[in-house]
Amino acid sequence: MDNLLFGKQHRLADMITACPGLLLTFQRLNIPLGFGDKTVAEVCAKHGVDPDFFLLICNVQAHDDYVPALETVASTDMSGLVPYLKACHRYYTCKRLPHIANHIDRIAQQLPTTRVRKAFEAFFKAYLIEIELHFTDEEQNVYPCILALQQGQRGKGRINDFIALHGNLQDKLDDLTQIIFKYLPASVTGDDPIDAVLDILQLSQDLKKHNLIEEKIMIPYVKWIEKKVK
Repeated sequence: MDNLLFGKQHRLADMITACPGLLLTFQRLNIPLGFGDKTVAEVCAKHGVDPDFFLLICNVQAHDDYVPALETVASTDMSGLVPYLKACHRYYTCKRLPHIANHIDRIAQQLPTTRVRKAFEAFFKAYLIEIELHFTDEEQNVYPCILALQQGQRGKGRINDFIALHGNLQDKLDDLTQIIFKYLPASVTGDDPIDAVLDILQLSQDLKKHNLIEEKIMIPYVKWIEKKVK
């Protein structure tokens, strides 16, 4: 696996070619396009991003089987972790989910009865409530604890409390795609059904990567730092 991982000598353009999903990662780390043939080391230096943290995030995103060693996580500057995770949340709640909601609204307007339309809309609205509660819980309870630990202080909670409540936000998205596949009337026309499915699949994949960041980087890091802060 190690010989497949990205390193400081890799060009960002080649990384995107190998893993297009990294475009969103770069955006969340405030690295704009227009980096030419520059390497990770060069681009990170230009934009003030720690290259080891950048590579840790990118390698977990790009390689599903990659599990960074605890020594790697512990030796990396994690000051950018909470801002990165918050940037993911902003993308989901401010851009991707409203975009999908527009498709869902237009699809619902073509459904044959009010009862079916309301049931279809209610399913997606329930998901929006669930995901926003999940993100709010993380931002109000988990991230402040991480920031406190990074300052050498004990927060109110522990990472094991988060693990116990950490659900899978992808399941209901998968259910929604199946509803569209199997039960959407043929009378619903236009591009919205296909566009909605493509957007939902992209979001589901992105959330999977987000979960991997939490499971492979955030949780081991917090467990490690909890042991250091008495």
